[in-house]
Amino acid sequence: MARRLIISSLFFSFFHFLVFQLIFLSAKSKSVLHSTKHVPLFIFGDSFLDAGNNNYINTTTLDQANFWPYGHTFFNFPTGRFSDGRIISDFIAEYANLPLIAPFLQPGNVQYLYGVNFASAGAGVLAETFKGDVIDLKTQLKFYKEVDNSLRNKLGQNKAKMIISKAVYMFSIGSNDYMSPILTNSTIPLSNSKYVGIIIANLTIVIQEIYKLGGRKFAFINLPELGCIPAIRIIKPENNGRCLEQTSLLATLHNKALSKLLVQMEKSLKGFRYSLFDFKSSLHQRMNHPSKFGFEEGTRACCGGGRYGGVYSCGGRRIVKEFNLCKNPNNYVFWDSFHLTEKAYMQLAIEMWNGLNTSHIIGPSNMKQLFQN
Repeated sequence: MARRLIISSLFFSFFHFLVFQLIFLSAKSKSVLHSTKHVPLFIFGDSFLDAGNNNYINTTTLDQANFWPYGHTFFNFPTGRFSDGRIISDFIAEYANLPLIAPFLQPGNVQYLYGVNFASAGAGVLAETFKGDVIDLKTQLKFYKEVDNSLRNKLGQNKAKMIISKAVYMFSIGSNDYMSPILTNSTIPLSNSKYVGIIIANLTIVIQEIYKLGGRKFAFINLPELGCIPAIRIIKPENNGRCLEQTSLLATLHNKALSKLLVQMEKSLKGFRYSLFDFKSSLHQRMNHPSKFGFEEGTRACCGGGRYGGVYSCGGRRIVKEFNLCKNPNNYVFWDSFHLTEKAYMQLAIEMWNGLNTSHIIGPSNMKQLFQN
């Protein structure tokens, strides 16, 4: 299995790595293995769901979060998660009575019965998005196929097929495909609709491949208003801190196409079930009305530099070294220039788990229903 491992003190101290391993193993020991009762969680996507895969690839600190102050709220050391603590998938796993779902590339991770996390910060649906620095979605699919083969070899076809069919496949992907042109000062050589169409077509291929292997239950997180993320707000000074409409428009077109795709798949693929979480609306509410959700600041990042904390300098290990760190991340929706605080992620995970279709935040199933049925 080809894996680009980097064993270096640049990433983790040996002590911190052992502590993380102990946390993971302890969590596993608390959940008794009943292969017919628990439902595995397989996670695909970008930095919103990356639990540390990018610690183990040859990339830059732009796509890593394995340094202070990342992780200091919950883990007390950096794990590679782009937050001050846990992320959405950690909470979903907890609600589903699963242990922390380990990164696929984490050394020693060969226990796949609870699921695996394939997500990679900076990843896109397209292989060209930040190519060479991240694990794109098709490579994540390749890794999943390795896990699928491993389960079939270890458990036999019948038992593996049962586990694969009842598992939940969770996706958060696409943001980087639309942000990368503005972040790299390049242009999209196609019309907006054609570019979105290419991304949706490539995403469709991945979903269909998992379905062919036996996957039936899928959970999707749509894209936020990308133009309103702190890092994007400050890209064009003449915009005076306003949301970048062009980037948000691409995300809106993507969300509409994704919703249409999933409706079509439910009709055409026997047994296909899905949950689509309206991340855009949920985050928008917290950004515009933070006090209603227990926050003091909805648009400015806790950790970063410049206006809105939009300079991506949290931790001082990236291009810009100077950064500010707030005293209490729980008062903020945004942790750094692109990502959310643990408190915000927890609130979103609760909505994903318990939300009702009538709220238009989640549907047609919530995550709890996917895991229980």
